[in-house]
This record gives sequence, C-alpha cells and structure tokens, in this order.
Amino acid sequence: MRARTPVAVSLLLVLIPLLVAAFGPLIPMDPPPGLPYEQSAGHPLGTDGLGRDVLQLLLVGGRTALGMAIGAVAVAYLVGGLIGLVAASTRHRWLDELLIRPLDVLLPLPSLLVISVVAVGWRASALAITLAVAAVNVPTVARLVRAAALDAASGPVVEALRMQRESWFGIHLGYVGRAVLGPVAADVGTRITLAVFLVASVNFLGLGLSPTAPDWAVSVSRNREGLLLQPWAVLAPALLLVAFTLGFNLLADRLVHRTRRMAEVAR
Repeated sequence: MRARTPVAVSLLLVLIPLLVAAFGPLIPMDPPPGLPYEQSAGHPLGTDGLGRDVLQLLLVGGRTALGMAIGAVAVAYLVGGLIGLVAASTRHRWLDELLIRPLDVLLPLPSLLVISVVAVGWRASALAITLAVAAVNVPTVARLVRAAALDAASGPVVEALRMQRESWFGIHLGYVGRAVLGPVAADVGTRITLAVFLVASVNFLGLGLSPTAPDWAVSVSRNREGLLLQPWAVLAPALLLVAFTLGFNLLADRLVHRTRRMAEVAR
C-alpha cells in the first residue's frame, strides 16, 4: 500500500512541517496572552495551558523539533560515513577491526536511555541532545556504509584508479561514494524518522528542552491534560510531527523499491 501512495502526497506531508519549521519564525506575530486553554477570535487555534497562542507556538517550535533530528542525522553520516568508507577501503585488517569493533560495543545500548542520560546531564541543551542522537546512530551508519562500499572499494576500478595515482578522496568520495548513494539515500529516510522519534520522546518525557519551550513535542506533553478543553494545543503540533514522519517513511519506502528495481536491472 505504501508503494502505491502518490509521490505528491508524500512530499506534501513532508513539506508542510518543513516549511512551517523553516519560515514560521519569520512570520511576525505578537498576539496578546489569553486565559489558559482559551478559544477566541484573537487566537485561531486557541491558547495553551500558559495562555500562549497555539498558532504562534507552532510557527516557532518546529526548528527544534525537526532541526535537532535532521542535524543529528547529518552529524551521524558525517562521522559514521567516513568511518565506514575508511574501514571498507583499508588494506589492513587491523585498521578495519580497530574502527568497527568499538562501535559494536555501542550497538546494544538502548538509544532512548543513552539520550535521556545525556539530556538530564545537560538540561535543556539542544546541542547536547542533537549530539547524543547522532552518537547512537553512528555505529549503524558506519556498518551500513562499510557493507555498501566493500564491493566497490575492492573492485578492479579502484585498483585502476590507484595505479593512475588518483587521490584517496577522489577514489572513495568519488567512485566508491557514488556506489553507496542508493543504500544511503534509502536509509536516510528511516533514520531521520527515528531521530525525530527519539528527540520527540526525550522532550515529551520532560528530559530534554525546558517545559516552557515552544517545541512541538514539549507542547504535546505540556498540554495533554487539557486535551478535552482545548484539543488544538495538543493535536496541532502532534499532527505536524506525524505528517513529517509519515511522509518521510513513504518517500523512503518508495526509494527502497526503486533502488531494488535498479539493482535487478543492473544484474
């Protein structure tokens, strides 16, 4: 069923939260404070438990909700991808073991527990949470890139490029890097979704950002007790988070199917 979902629908689900997160803070809004969980003409989506305008919170809360997750995946691929490429291309088994084996120790650690401990130690630090989410993703990213790059890195094309005295970066970030683009692109979609879930979970549990932060997950957690009084205070940020993760999952699923078809054709 996922593969049959129109691409336009998936893109729309992703773009709406992204556009709100990127451009929402630029929209000038300064509504007067109201009563807690109030619904009035001056507040189109009502107010939250602190009397703040829900629409304004939506416009400014996406940068942390999505920015932390996307930034964490970018750091994970920058670090883990480089480790995986070096491990796949090295001719020394000891270097491969030295790079990969320590990461295997980190794989069994519960991701949410690790991030929660970091969040408690560095309370309300968006940077600390982002780096913690990146750290728990580095081992799987490194192993994925290594596995995807092994065949290309040990093939005759790389040997020919070495004989032509091409630089290491030219060979592995050029030829080998292109060989791993398919698996990496398919993985990025699910990894960003996981990162959004981890960041939102920590913030929802009250272990991450300040309880008064406009972050979408924090808003859901803080206002859930008033769900029956003013549902938009909870539903609006929750719908944006769900739309983004659902859309990215659908796009990633289509990309996986496309990658498999291209691999079958190449065979």
